[in-house]
Amino acid sequence: MARMSKDRGLDHAKPEKIGLNEKALDRLGETLKREIGEGRMPGAVAMIARRGRVGYFEAFGKRDPGAADAMEKDCIFRIYSMTKPLVSTAIMMLVEEGRILLGDPLSKYVPAFADVKVGVERDGELTLVAPERPITIQDLLRHTSGLTYDFVGGGGHPVQKLYAQADLAQPKQTNADQVEALAKLPLLNQPGACWDYSRSTDVLGRIVEIVSGRTLGEELSRRVFEPLDMKDTAFSVPQKHQDRIAEPFPIDPEAKTPVNLLNVRRPAMFESGGGGLASTAGDYARFCAMLAGGGAFGNERILARKTLELMASDHLGPHMRRGSDLLPAGHGFGLGFAVRNAPGMTFVPGSVGLFYWGGIAGTTFWIDPKEDLFALMMIQAPGQRDYYRMLFRTLVYAAVE
Repeated sequence: MARMSKDRGLDHAKPEKIGLNEKALDRLGETLKREIGEGRMPGAVAMIARRGRVGYFEAFGKRDPGAADAMEKDCIFRIYSMTKPLVSTAIMMLVEEGRILLGDPLSKYVPAFADVKVGVERDGELTLVAPERPITIQDLLRHTSGLTYDFVGGGGHPVQKLYAQADLAQPKQTNADQVEALAKLPLLNQPGACWDYSRSTDVLGRIVEIVSGRTLGEELSRRVFEPLDMKDTAFSVPQKHQDRIAEPFPIDPEAKTPVNLLNVRRPAMFESGGGGLASTAGDYARFCAMLAGGGAFGNERILARKTLELMASDHLGPHMRRGSDLLPAGHGFGLGFAVRNAPGMTFVPGSVGLFYWGGIAGTTFWIDPKEDLFALMMIQAPGQRDYYRMLFRTLVYAAVE
């Protein structure tokens, strides 16, 4: 029997009452059903809200391709990098309290970074040089710190090879362990010189712990999850809810390679601020509703309106070098989100001022202030994530009247 889904404060409306075309929404649903029927993903949960009310909330396919139960609206997904906006929000709450300044050097909180060097490749050799300026909190939020991931941009730079050798993602570590290990590695770029998607938000998670005196999970719960009633969002899933975890195909349907996702069934020792959370569509929608509401949801104000405005503004400018193609043309990056700067130049519709991000397993969300809209889709199909992000965005805007 299907579980009842309680959205806990998310008001619903008929699509036509909030400017959504019902026929186009039906087309969206039929398209997702077709994709599932063709074996490209096991299942999905999709939500669209406009003018403060939800006009579309549906579940499709199977929760787990190896089980018989259907996908439900309250299924739990590994959201990976959709953790980053939540951690960025916690940091900005500390900024609002005067406990952190965006211009503060990282070394103020993690002294080991006072001695960090920049790795420069010269004639096939790695040379270490001094940074031209310190890494700041703003750099960490906008991914201009010089930190990196070992897999972005092809992963071929000698610094990225050092990252891979350091095994920075291994689960048997604490946030403190990882940050100390990062501080021993060279930076890929000079701080402030290049946008490179990175472990910066993992470092921010550690700063939350240092400033608050609590674990990252405890502080996120206190500041964000509990006020927004996000009851199913955490770094691990309790045993009593593990029958709700959405699973991918064990073998990627196109690449024919094994799919191995984060084990959220065991207690998390490493609470990765860059990608460790699990959540539901309903929970994450409440976070989206807060963002769409200028920092407030219901009676809870999480962020000041001007703080959120700063976060959702481009902090790169037109001349900042981009170290990978993860940021589409016509987009910049703010403090935790990608930000759309141009109505054209990219493959999907949207408005100038739209901000968004997604997770490597396929989850995605965006806020469009101009259209007073937010949308999210939860899937566990890492190999198909880029295709489904474009498909979902296109189909949602086809329904906007």
